[in-house]
Amino acid sequence: MAKKRISYSAGFKANVDLWAIRQEKTISQLASQFHVRPVVIGKWKSHMLDHVEDIFHDGRKRAKNDNSTLDELYQK
Repeated sequence: MAKKRISYSAGFKANVDLWAIRQEKTISQLASQFHVRPVVIGKWKSHMLDHVEDIFHDGRKRAKNDNSTLDELYQK
């Protein structure tokens, strides 16, 4: 009988990743502590390090100084 695939929450992954980045324990020690395979922790860690700049990305768009829309408003 096949095992059910486990899906972990983003908070759990972030917690494990932070432990892995701190390097206070080895990946094998973290794997036994959190009951996750070491390969999975390595993948999560590399994914987090590759996408860490997206956390601080500012997605807001800046308004351009477009005088044509102001002129149209003044004409009305």
